[in-house]
Amino acid sequence: MELIQAPNEPGARGRILAAAARLFYRQGIRSTGIDQVIAEAAVAKASLYAHFGSKDALVTAWLEQRDRAWFAWFDRAVLEVASEPLPRLLGVFDVLGRWFGSEGFRGCAFINSALELNQPGHPSLPIVARHAAQLESRLTALAREAGLPEPERVGRQLFLLVEGAVVCAAIGRGPEAAVEARAAAARLLGVA
Repeated sequence: MELIQAPNEPGARGRILAAAARLFYRQGIRSTGIDQVIAEAAVAKASLYAHFGSKDALVTAWLEQRDRAWFAWFDRAVLEVASEPLPRLLGVFDVLGRWFGSEGFRGCAFINSALELNQPGHPSLPIVARHAAQLESRLTALAREAGLPEPERVGRQLFLLVEGAVVCAAIGRGPEAAVEARAAAARLLGVA
């Protein structure tokens, strides 16, 4: 079972969204056909289109739900890892390491989606951009709380370390990517 879990939504809409979430994350958006989502959700095709209208709308709804679930998990896990802002900044990488080592980890749903849906005007791309901006904003806020000089610059640099670690973990480095990114972050923060 994957570490990040979306809440169960009742009814046919919820079953469709849950099936799409499993399939899109596990095998990719383009590799997942509507008929496969319908079969896994055990609904009629008309039900899918009544609730979502199109595959693009279903992808958008999945990413919206994933965004909320991911940040609920991330925010809670980072708060649990340390009580002070500076240790929390390093703890971000400990949290990521647990995610990278979790069953079913297949990289970042947002990075994966951006690569798959890289076409101007796709309705899901603003959600991907917003997710990245929110993550950078959270890192900047922690840098500010820690009293670091130039917190915006620190937040951007930590964001790049986080995203790089996610990609490296997805292509085979696993939790070790978080360990290496944590060491780089410690040097950046002057606590190495």
